[in-house]
Amino acid sequence: MKSAGNKPADTANAPVKKAYSEKISNVVALAIAEELRSRGLKGARPAPPGELDTSGAERRMAGGIGAKKVDVTWATEEAGLILGISIKTINFRDSRTKNFQKNLTNRRGDMLFEAVTLHRRFPYAVLGGLFFLDQGAATDGTDRRRSTFLNAHTRLRLFTGRDDPGGRDEQYERLYIVLLDASSGHANFTAYLVGEPDKPVPISDALDDLLQVTAIRNPDFYDYANGELGPLSG
Repeated sequence: MKSAGNKPADTANAPVKKAYSEKISNVVALAIAEELRSRGLKGARPAPPGELDTSGAERRMAGGIGAKKVDVTWATEEAGLILGISIKTINFRDSRTKNFQKNLTNRRGDMLFEAVTLHRRFPYAVLGGLFFLDQGAATDGTDRRRSTFLNAHTRLRLFTGRDDPGGRDEQYERLYIVLLDASSGHANFTAYLVGEPDKPVPISDALDDLLQVTAIRNPDFYDYANGELGPLSG
């Protein structure tokens, strides 16, 4: 995340802020996919050009209500999409309210549309969500309203915990909110399972959880042990 550079000021123009948010999403996607490949998911995308093919770009998956680019994917020819991770960010305060609340509903809508699209086509796919908020979102509350961080937990709680492939399409198997403080010189982040704002979770544990669910969802093909997902032994 240091490679994304210093965050522009909240007063920067929209194209500048959009470009920064896209950089954050891209570098996070590359880092998560690299970690997944190291854990046995060899074809996980995105990847640097030349590692998987000439581009290494994210996949555009066929969905139940249209094709959709997915930030991080692991898919096979036999099963289609097995694991997908959506990455969304809110990095800047609204110029009028001085909080991070403004785009919360829109980002939630984007994530839920992705879940519906992918789960209708791939009901057995495991979907994870990483919702990055600037660390200021944890302290932007007032006497009249809770912080954006706490509001995000409330508004997303209904859409996490899909443990049955016959469950609701709009639910994610796991959703996490990540508080982010990053610049060219440092990158600090803390993840929380949606609905548990007082319990920080290491990102490595979040990935462990997603891989365990993936193994459970595919019991005839994969096993999870020692932090890695591999072919079923025996």
